[in-house]
Amino acid sequence: MSEAKNAGRAPGLREMAEGDLDAIARLESELFGAEAWSRGLLATELEASQGAEADRRYVVIESDDAAVETGADAGRMQPRLLGYAGLYHAGGLTSADLLTIATVPAARGRGLASRMLAELVGTARRTGCPDVLLEVRQSNESAQRLYARHGFVPIGRRRRYYQAPPEDAVVMRLTLRPRLGPVGTSEAHEVRETTSE
Repeated sequence: MSEAKNAGRAPGLREMAEGDLDAIARLESELFGAEAWSRGLLATELEASQGAEADRRYVVIESDDAAVETGADAGRMQPRLLGYAGLYHAGGLTSADLLTIATVPAARGRGLASRMLAELVGTARRTGCPDVLLEVRQSNESAQRLYARHGFVPIGRRRRYYQAPPEDAVVMRLTLRPRLGPVGTSEAHEVRETTSE
């Protein structure tokens, strides 16, 4: 397909696949440095997102233009990975946790993180999770604004949660449905689970 025919198409969102792991592992290293997930951990997470017992979901977003891949795919034109995100949903048995969300620097400001976040929040809703929790670096104000636009509110802080460099995490929550307290009360039961951004 020519570039003219591709122009104006929105980047595609799809399920993460094993063929994405090498590219994601490279991006992890570039984007998260010392806190990057290893390829092995990424593979384990992807495996947990597949099959009848899946308790998480991973998505990627890719460009509509093709980029040359290296290695086994050398010479083959494939869409370029622009971002990825993951959610632990436990089949709706407890709070969902946003595990990771990342976009390549050149693709930021195009609404891609927002699109992936909305997709994963929809997954949490469909599985019956009462809320979605996440952590974000205290200094990452742009990410906090993104989460706030999606209805997340700060509920706490985790001191020195991040190690490289050391920094506190702001814990944020999006309530999807109220939690009922003990019979005869109107208090909501609050669960504070944590994940990494």
